[in-house]
Amino acid sequence: MSHSPPVKALTAKDIEARKGGTPIVCLTAYTTPVAQIVDAECDVVLVGDSVGMVLHGLASTVPVTMEMMIMHGQAVARGLSRALMVVDMPFGSYEESPAQAFRNATRILAETGAGAVKLEGGVHMAETIRFLVDRGVAVMAHIGLTPQSVGTLGGYKVQGRGEGAAKLRADAKAVADAGACSVVLEKLPAKLADQITAEISIPTIGIGASAGCDGQVLVVDDMLGLFDAFKPKFVKRYATLAETAREAIRSYAEEVRARSFPAEHHLFDDEAGGK
Repeated sequence: MSHSPPVKALTAKDIEARKGGTPIVCLTAYTTPVAQIVDAECDVVLVGDSVGMVLHGLASTVPVTMEMMIMHGQAVARGLSRALMVVDMPFGSYEESPAQAFRNATRILAETGAGAVKLEGGVHMAETIRFLVDRGVAVMAHIGLTPQSVGTLGGYKVQGRGEGAAKLRADAKAVADAGACSVVLEKLPAKLADQITAEISIPTIGIGASAGCDGQVLVVDDMLGLFDAFKPKFVKRYATLAETAREAIRSYAEEVRARSFPAEHHLFDDEAGGK
């Protein structure tokens, strides 16, 4: 009797090797059912700290905790067989020192089974990235609009315009030189994203950047139209599931009130062996 070989999960090294090749497909996931759905098409599944806003109703990602990230990481891991799972390090869990970052990163990896962690920051986080990589922790970097620092960036503004371009180019080079396996470029001019992609040796993953990046990432609830509190310019809605859900719930409510649900074929009889 023949058996299909087990599916090989992608590693951070596999993703790094995709530089300049077939674009890397990445989406977020926070639950097991969604992880099972996205696994078939995605190379990377990000357990993003956006979970705080998307699922927990928080105003920003800042209040997200290690416990929240680990819980959702564990849920996502149960739904994956192929994609590389990357878990965001929450605000306050890595900025203090490389030692703090290592302690929390290894906890995330050990408790979720993730293949890499993601942290925000460029030049000022390069030492921390190198510290982690040298100790066996794969790191996805994140520069440009870094949501955990939105208070100091003046809001959700495009980064890297004018004189800011040189800083972002330096950030990208710093995280690549420090050993990051890839870097997210968020909300920066397309020409700058293309320039950075050409200049560094690791894959760039764009979100509000350029189609010329080595890959793309979106928040899955945004692209499915489930989280529709606001719509950033860089989000394409591939479905309108929130409206579909509203219509379904409206129909359910009407049938309950009319006593047409449950119907006879939804019910059980009182005879032994009955359906």
